[in-house]
Amino acid sequence: MSTEQQLTAALRAIGRRLTRQRRLVMEVLEEAEEHLDAEAIHDRAKARDPNISLATVYRTLALLKEVGLVEEHRLGEDHAHYEAVRGVPHYHFTCLECGRVIEFDAPEVDQVVQALSRREGLQIADVHLFLTGYCRQCRSQEECNG
Repeated sequence: MSTEQQLTAALRAIGRRLTRQRRLVMEVLEEAEEHLDAEAIHDRAKARDPNISLATVYRTLALLKEVGLVEEHRLGEDHAHYEAVRGVPHYHFTCLECGRVIEFDAPEVDQVVQALSRREGLQIADVHLFLTGYCRQCRSQEECNG
């Protein structure tokens, strides 16, 4: 099923329709290679549709998050960043020095969650693993400086 078909089906399931602006916000997120905040999404969407407002972007992000097509992350900053759900669980590391975000897969985390779920009879709805520290480049610079 294509992203547009998923989007249409998810919106219909909650009694909403796929508008031009909703499609545009989803396209911006699908095309992004990095995590975007609402303002960056708005800037990219506005380049294609000058009439889209920041308020529309925020409402659309909330709706897309509600239907499970978009994830919201707090990447060590005071505001949220968004990304399209890609199907494979992944996690984030944010460098405290330069702000670089590194995405990584960790099948071991999934195994621990599944084992915990079975052992305790839990139904896990969501898993967040957010790591902070210093990336290789910043650590190398620190070692050089002293």
